[in-house]
Amino acid sequence: QVQLQESGPGLLKPSQTLSLTCTVSGVSITTNPYTWSWVRQPPGKELQWIGLIAHSGITVLSPSLDSRTSISRDTSKNQFTLQLRSLTPEDTAVYYCFRDYNSPTSVRGQGTQVIVSS
Repeated sequence: QVQLQESGPGLLKPSQTLSLTCTVSGVSITTNPYTWSWVRQPPGKELQWIGLIAHSGITVLSPSLDSRTSISRDTSKNQFTLQLRSLTPEDTAVYYCFRDYNSPTSVRGQGTQVIVSS
């Protein structure tokens, strides 16, 4: 059974950097052809795709966030990580990690609340 679990700080201040880790069990993140995404949902808004890292290690980022975003992985721990820099209160959201976002083979983590506030 594939499971994803997000972890990271829940409260940050403006200008700080968010770092979230998704720990995957039940499948290797290097397994072809899976992709591993970060998605967020701000309060009262729709899901927003942030970016992905493919089984090959290639990353694809949303143009609206790519100047502030990095996605990396640690294959020895079967984890992938999101870094989002220069936070503002508009980055407040529930952050999810997905396997194969928007796909029939999609699996989602439970999500983690991130609040950006001074």
